[in-house]
Amino acid sequence: MSTGGPLIDLRRYADREHLLLASYAMHSSDSAGRGHHEQPHAYRGPYGRDRDRILHSSAFRRLSGKMQVFTGEMGTYHRTRLTHTFEVASVARTLARVLRLNEDLTEALALMHDIGHPPYGHCGEDVLSACMSDVGGFSHNQFALTIVEQLEQRYHAFAGLNLSAETLAGQDTRAHKSEAAVGRAPLLEVQIVDAADSIAYDAHDVDDALQMGLLSIDGLSELAIIRRALQRVRDKAGDLPIGPTRQLLVHELIDLQVSDLLQISVELLQSAQGMSADHVQDAGFRIHHSEVLAVERRELETYLFNAVYRHPRLIPVRESAAHRVRVLFDTLTQNPARLPLRFRRRTESIPLARVVGEYIAGMTDHFCDQQFVNLGHSAAGPLADW
Repeated sequence: MSTGGPLIDLRRYADREHLLLASYAMHSSDSAGRGHHEQPHAYRGPYGRDRDRILHSSAFRRLSGKMQVFTGEMGTYHRTRLTHTFEVASVARTLARVLRLNEDLTEALALMHDIGHPPYGHCGEDVLSACMSDVGGFSHNQFALTIVEQLEQRYHAFAGLNLSAETLAGQDTRAHKSEAAVGRAPLLEVQIVDAADSIAYDAHDVDDALQMGLLSIDGLSELAIIRRALQRVRDKAGDLPIGPTRQLLVHELIDLQVSDLLQISVELLQSAQGMSADHVQDAGFRIHHSEVLAVERRELETYLFNAVYRHPRLIPVRESAAHRVRVLFDTLTQNPARLPLRFRRRTESIPLARVVGEYIAGMTDHFCDQQFVNLGHSAAGPLADW
């Protein structure tokens, strides 16, 4: 039976947000819009559209071939950038729902946050940043913006994904964290994605390192946060074999951090009731963990840096990956004719070193391996585009 009009329209979408979201959340009706004007969608808000555009982008799909910390040479269990991204999105949406923030914006920011990462994890970024020192270095957070604003090819009339201003601003905040740490605060949705990223990679690096034998439960038990999480495991399940213990430990590590963050945030935001997102930013509201947990998390991260990221088994793998990136960069800057056509065209307006860095940064681990091999097998002709 016809109702005489559309079943869903933007007014109803705004009404739904008004009912569900806190005043200090980023409401879709307050969006500053897009760089290129588009007609509103019948039943999706602006941030839901952003989320879908990121999800369907080629850069997002390539995350499945980019390792988080460890490379594919070390097995298949550990996280890729894609699995990490989904885990961050899950934690971030939980935080957003409890705090009554905009879940669509939160998810869009979470799905985009790592699409600028180069191949070979942190090693790839370190090498590219050194190679590109003459043009300002390399930042995966900044490169994510380059991808969604310039390199993704979705529309015939303009480059990029034409994302909402708030989604782009949130990623820009990640690219300029030191500036964002003082003065006007980022949107709360931006802050919880940053927190979710940190929570996820701490817990999951522990999981991956334990599974690969780089760490032991006994060694980790020296850390206060691990002892607390293990006690929660034993209180619920008793003494278990190492496999189930590891899995439950990761769960408790995440739950411990999320619960602490929510408790502090709920208390903090009580005084923000009735304030708009803009006013909360002006007032400098910043969510954070309790002082006790913040100290314990720093202890864990220092331990992981020394015991995992500098583990002897990783050093030769990282050195080999670094060599491939460096050779590719040096060869392409010396012979830009080997760049794919669209990257050669970018050199007309962008410094060559930056374009070469962009080309390499967009590669998956396997694609980078392939192009490194192709350099040796062919003396001429451009390499493949990703």
